[in-house]
Amino acid sequence: MSGETNHSTDESDSSTPAVSEKPYKIVFEGDGCFGAGKCAEVAANWEMDFSTGLASPDSYFVGEDELAENVRAAEVCPAKKGRGVIHVIDRRTGEEIAPNPQDDGTPSFGSG
Repeated sequence: MSGETNHSTDESDSSTPAVSEKPYKIVFEGDGCFGAGKCAEVAANWEMDFSTGLASPDSYFVGEDELAENVRAAEVCPAKKGRGVIHVIDRRTGEEIAPNPQDDGTPSFGSG
């Protein structure tokens, strides 16, 4: 999956966990990752693939217990001039929790 944008938004996919179980989704703009590895330093959900030099998440859907580390991964990602390529979205509201550069919950993936 590294090197491609994966928005993982297909709620009808049978492998997609219930919102009540995993209320947050990770949107990863893999094509913007340049392999700084900051995400893997702060979150167990993120791994560096040393064969490609890029990061990737182990899971695109996370629960409350995994939220803080994935928010931190999104916040420390230096790609896109510090705006990051990791986005944490609340599946219940559609709002971006992190990095949330507009500070209003508007999803920032795919922009600038």
